[in-house]
Amino acid sequence: MAKWVRRWLPAILMMGTIFYFSSIPAKEMPNFGSWDTFVKKSGHMLGYAMLGLAYLRGINAYRWHSILTVLAGVVIYALSDEYHQSFVAGRTSTFMDVGIDTIGATLGLAIVGLFPTLRTQIFQDRRIP
Repeated sequence: MAKWVRRWLPAILMMGTIFYFSSIPAKEMPNFGSWDTFVKKSGHMLGYAMLGLAYLRGINAYRWHSILTVLAGVVIYALSDEYHQSFVAGRTSTFMDVGIDTIGATLGLAIVGLFPTLRTQIFQDRRIP
């Protein structure tokens, strides 16, 4: 049980963090002026890159089928997050954000694929080629 918690806790914490930020009403969101859209969409990408890596750690494998499973999980969570966001005052939900989230996760997984030392950090329980 402790091994399962150690592997999945980052994903659970990341999902909670995303849920928290999605719960902030529009009028309470910071405004970054002319950089607002860039900063917020970059935040989407970074958050979902981290979620994808956390899912990958939970699955504890770096193979094609595990990468596809991670991406499917990211899309499902992104869709549920956009649905949740549609109930938050002043916020909208868009399929564009789901796409941005998926791109973020894909980039995160690609970076891990390019740098084997990062895989060692993610899979601390065992060595993944």
